[in-house]
Amino acid sequence: MRERGASGARCALSALVAALFAVLSAALLTGCQGLASGDDGDGRRPVSAATSAAGRPSGYGAVFLAVDECSSSGTVAFTEVPCDSGRAAARVVAREDGRASSGPPCPATTDFVLHISERRPSADEDGDGAVPRGYACMRKLRPPHPGDPGGGGGPRTIVGDCVRDAGDGRVHETACDAGGEKKPQYEIVRAVAERSACPAATALYVSLGGERPVGCARPL
Repeated sequence: MRERGASGARCALSALVAALFAVLSAALLTGCQGLASGDDGDGRRPVSAATSAAGRPSGYGAVFLAVDECSSSGTVAFTEVPCDSGRAAARVVAREDGRASSGPPCPATTDFVLHISERRPSADEDGDGAVPRGYACMRKLRPPHPGDPGGGGGPRTIVGDCVRDAGDGRVHETACDAGGEKKPQYEIVRAVAERSACPAATALYVSLGGERPVGCARPL
């Protein structure tokens, strides 16, 4: 009888162990399935680091000073800011790699150029902390616009701008309304491919660059 009772106890113990094993297996399986589905427990699926980098939204912060993004004031020390921020001063109208001296020219009415050197700001193109050398052509959010025709500034000299003779075959751009320190002497009235295409009243030829590199200027 003792032998039979011992055998029954062993069977009961085996059954209990099997039942516990089944419960633990089910719990582990449920936990694994929960991890695979990516559910945080509140019904939302978490975004992995890879997905976050690939699906990063466009606009502010996705690319450092991309076209249509804005910068704070300053041409040397500046930061990228949302365009609706009170600190926003100018918008990017064109963005190029390399040096401005050897790259494509900025749009005609660009107010100023930001030169972006190779540095490691907090915001950049791909999250590695490096921003390649380049330049951003900027248009101020509020007037006055020195890049407008006759505005007296901007990185390009265009039709409608005024200049003064600086000597040694050079000219300096100045505001046509004579609001600057130096009075204008000539106004560029036409851009042509060759000097021979300038009007007869042309008194000065100004180098503009581009497809029509000759500026025909009349005296004021």
